[in-house]
Amino acid sequence: MTAITMQKREPLTASWPGDDNAAILSGELDWFSKVLETRLTAYFEQRPWGLDDLPPPDLTAAQGAYAELVRELDMSAEERLVLLLALIPHVRPQTLDPLFTRNRALERAFTEFGGWPGKNHGGFLPTCETALFVAAGTDLERRFRMIPLFENDHFFARRGILRLEHGERAETLFSSALTLSGEYLHLLIAGTRHKPDFSATFPAKLITTPLGWQDLVLGPQVLEEVGHLQTWLERGPEVMREWGLERSVKPGYRALFYGPPGTGKTLTATLIGASAGVDVYRIDLSMVVSKYIGETEKNLAGVFDQAANKNWVLFFDEADALFGRRTQTSNSNDRHANQEVAYLLQRIEDFPGMVVLATNLRANIDEAFARRFQSAIYFPLPDAEQRLRLWHGMLDPATRLADDVDLARIAADHPLAGGAIANVARYAVLRALQRKRARVCSDDLLAGIARERFKEGKSIA
Repeated sequence: MTAITMQKREPLTASWPGDDNAAILSGELDWFSKVLETRLTAYFEQRPWGLDDLPPPDLTAAQGAYAELVRELDMSAEERLVLLLALIPHVRPQTLDPLFTRNRALERAFTEFGGWPGKNHGGFLPTCETALFVAAGTDLERRFRMIPLFENDHFFARRGILRLEHGERAETLFSSALTLSGEYLHLLIAGTRHKPDFSATFPAKLITTPLGWQDLVLGPQVLEEVGHLQTWLERGPEVMREWGLERSVKPGYRALFYGPPGTGKTLTATLIGASAGVDVYRIDLSMVVSKYIGETEKNLAGVFDQAANKNWVLFFDEADALFGRRTQTSNSNDRHANQEVAYLLQRIEDFPGMVVLATNLRANIDEAFARRFQSAIYFPLPDAEQRLRLWHGMLDPATRLADDVDLARIAADHPLAGGAIANVARYAVLRALQRKRARVCSDDLLAGIARERFKEGKSIA
């Protein structure tokens, strides 16, 4: 029989960045529990009680993401209660279990406790009504003073910290679910800001590139236009404020990139964001556009709402699928399509960040959008000199090309876009490897060019 030896594990004594934050949050949650217990006791005993009698912990010298956020926003006791209420279902859901108490006289839950039914979560999900009850009880004056906490100009909404999820239109205002955003949930728990992931509720993907401006081959006029976008992204709010434009010009910047495929539209958008330290999200139109009435607008709202308080660039590739020309109304489908375009127009105009639409044909974009672009930049096919630069960027002539390759001649004879040149280079390398060659020959490149021309419905010259 083989003996199994157990290795003794060293105790985990080293601290990690979340330790202080966890300790601070634990103290805050204990304070919330005392507030809730005292509120329920006062309510059932029918005696007045105010939050002033149980002040929150002093976080003046506390360290951690939660304490820093409270100090940065100078949160009141009521605001801290609301934030904690939205956080509790994620970190200590049992804290809200007392709110499951049933009204024996009516054999149902207490209306004044609020609450939102969850599909899988077994705990109590709070609503605005829950927050009002915990902080103010039945004191109407105090309840009315808390209403601004749930309005759009409060930092909870303005910073994208909390969102109110409304039910049916007939529901009351304070029956809205009180939800903590994923970004701030991650910040308060892990101490870092979480970037949203591609999902059904967020149909956009963060795009990056290992390339730099030196890899982008464009004409001087196009680069000058791109420079305007870069300047706005880096200094837009400052320019609006210092030059007095904010009084007459809407915030945000809208640009249209149009031209043949493979000419650098996506790379340009990505580099603009990277140079300004701004995230670029490409909208997945296959997950946005829906045949069901209202679903397209709902899908887009999920992106715009999350992006509204971030300095993101929203990039709509092949935008004519969503921003196409409106048609004359002849049936309900036409009216629905035109409503989608009108909704998009409104959201783009109100978006404070940068929106970039890319299309192969400008004529496919609805004129209502085109009139509102601050920039409309044409990306033409590269000329022979630019194509040669692209070829040199793809394949090193000194080490990877055979002696029979004349890149200057290939660049001059074959008008390809940058994306097509990249495809040819990849195919040529794979073809050379299949033939057990260490260098790419002229026939490898010509075979790749023939494939690209065939894909475009053309023959090699």
